[in-house]
Amino acid sequence: MPFNEALDKLWLKVLGWADALVVSLPNLVLAFAVLVIAWALGNAAFRGSQRLLGRWQLGVGVRHLLSRLLQFVILGGAILVALSVMGLDRAALSFLAGAGIVGLALGFAFQDLAANFISGVVLAIRKPFVMGDIIETDTLMGMVQTIDLRNTTVRTFDGRHAIVPNRALFENTIFNCSVCGSRRLELACGVSYGEDLGVVQSVATKALESLEERDVTTPVAVHFTGFGDSSIDFVAHLWFTFRSQADLLRIRSEAVKALKRAFDEAGITIPFPIRTLDFGIKGGTTLAEMPVSLRRNSTDH
Repeated sequence: MPFNEALDKLWLKVLGWADALVVSLPNLVLAFAVLVIAWALGNAAFRGSQRLLGRWQLGVGVRHLLSRLLQFVILGGAILVALSVMGLDRAALSFLAGAGIVGLALGFAFQDLAANFISGVVLAIRKPFVMGDIIETDTLMGMVQTIDLRNTTVRTFDGRHAIVPNRALFENTIFNCSVCGSRRLELACGVSYGEDLGVVQSVATKALESLEERDVTTPVAVHFTGFGDSSIDFVAHLWFTFRSQADLLRIRSEAVKALKRAFDEAGITIPFPIRTLDFGIKGGTTLAEMPVSLRRNSTDH
């Protein structure tokens, strides 16, 4: 092919591109304007959502995440509109399909990470507990130290720091011991079979009612639960103001001391476990009926 002929074809191609550029120039300007406006709106939405979410007392990480998601949604919509304005509808569809495939692949690859992340967002919005609350799960109990988007740090009462995945807290049962401000103490005890149970119930109730830290709005309850090996068992319930685990330990100790002191003053016996031992060679033979040599050997052991 002669050089001049090739140059003419190239020039015609450039002229065609120039004509197409002139024809599509308004669309290009409009698409660029859409992107600029969307960028400004995205930044404004980011700042506005930060202030709005701050009123809900959400964590800094959650506020930043939700605000960025809103900003990205606005920019993504603007890109699709710009591609449509330029007549690139197929490119827009390809963009959506590619984003969906990438999102699906990332979801499978980071399934646990995504589950913890989403659980952290839901926990931050619903707020079943906040920092400083005492919570109890199937495996631990302690005070919440930090709440992140992926993990929650809990300080147990023996001084250990447990890092719990948010997914575990979201999917399992959580007991928040701080939300109500009060808690019930259950104290089990037993008395001798020879005691008057009505007197025992009255003495135990008065002893526990004398505790200064108990919640006076809820009466003390003493109920007998059954016949034990060496005692008649009962359980006492009383409510108290709960702020920390130290409150539970302190009032339990005071309740035990008050109950023991009241029973001693009233002459009520809290029996020791009783065991009957048979030292006879044959069943039914008492220790007194045994020969002296066998009794001596039995007592020596």
